[in-house]
Amino acid sequence: MKILITGASSGLGAEFARQYALEENELFLLARREEKLLALKEELSLTCKHITLIVVDVRDFSLLQKKLSFLPPLDMVILNAGISLGHTHTDIPTLASFKNLYDVNVISQHAVLEVVLPKMQAQRSGKVVFISSLSSLFTMPTAKVYASSKRALNAYAEGIMYKYANDGIAVSVMLPGFIKSELTDKNEFAMPFLLETAEGVRRMKKAIEKGKRWYAFPLRFYFLIKILQLLPHRVRAYIVKNKV
Repeated sequence: MKILITGASSGLGAEFARQYALEENELFLLARREEKLLALKEELSLTCKHITLIVVDVRDFSLLQKKLSFLPPLDMVILNAGISLGHTHTDIPTLASFKNLYDVNVISQHAVLEVVLPKMQAQRSGKVVFISSLSSLFTMPTAKVYASSKRALNAYAEGIMYKYANDGIAVSVMLPGFIKSELTDKNEFAMPFLLETAEGVRRMKKAIEKGKRWYAFPLRFYFLIKILQLLPHRVRAYIVKNKV
């Protein structure tokens, strides 16, 4: 398979690259940190001979699309690039930080697909994988910007899912809880049901291979969120107030 992975220099992206680094696969690893990409390519060179590095900041939409335009038709794209502001008690994030997060977590995903999807559509096959989050289902006030960006991503992914269903393009949306990565390393609290990076990616890879459209995990965490959603608003507000 020809696979593009964004945000591939560390965390989930790098682990996706490790788990897809097979002789029969051709990997296109995209991130802004060249030194980390080079180290990852060297690490994976024994198991995967076909690795192309794409060094670009996904917020540079013009350059991003220019570099992607040279790629061959892909079998799968894993839209993993994402950032967070951490869980902050700041009353209101700055406009600059809000825009920066949405540029990475939402707009860059469309910038990639605007180039990639027409080629998949032409070959009438392909997989698009969105890395969302359980936080998109229930917004804590300390993660309002991140959670809202992931909820927006869910809505966008759902539209893509329906739009290209008849073109042989499968869409999967992953909604993980806490997985150890640079993103979660910012959190200064005990993260419930925290998974190691390799285990979290292994579960997502298995769900992708099974063709799951929506995959929320760990299940215990997901069920807790669904229970919270069923509670009256006043009860939810009371619980949240006493947790932050």
